[in-house]
Amino acid sequence: MTTLTQPQSIEKFLQAPETEPATEFLNGVTRQKPMPQGEHSLIQGAFCETLNQVLKPQKIALALPELCCTFGGSSIVPDIAVFRWDRIPRTASGRIINRFETYPDWAIEILSPNQSQIKVLGKFLHCIQHGTELGWLIDPTENAILAVFENQHVQLFQGSDVLPILKNIPLTLTVEQVFSWLIL
Repeated sequence: MTTLTQPQSIEKFLQAPETEPATEFLNGVTRQKPMPQGEHSLIQGAFCETLNQVLKPQKIALALPELCCTFGGSSIVPDIAVFRWDRIPRTASGRIINRFETYPDWAIEILSPNQSQIKVLGKFLHCIQHGTELGWLIDPTENAILAVFENQHVQLFQGSDVLPILKNIPLTLTVEQVFSWLIL
């Protein structure tokens, strides 16, 4: 992530034009996310597709890529934000809204080369402090996934380890399965 400006208010941040790649505002600092690369894009797409195939038809949850979530005085853009179905913000007609002013139930980040694990973990801690149940930091270089739980406990998963999933989500994934998505 590149730090763009000196600290400002969340209100000023939300008035600024969108950037590509996305910009986040956390702890009074604006940072631009790194440009996604091949491994990142493939894992992100495969994860959203896998989760949505299982959960969307049953109206259990929805995985959304690069969704801006504003809550707790910050605005973050997880690589994947998963929302339980009953927490998806909607209009009166039932249509999904554009601006999500709430935390994701599950936030997932895919570590890019030269991206700071500490800054990503800081983002997860902000999420957890405001209601997020689970965070995943997927590290393609290490073939490992760090999970951050509601109690701020962090656990490392590798190889054939079964990954933690949100409660009441009928899905089982191992670390090996996630990284198998990279093989074409």
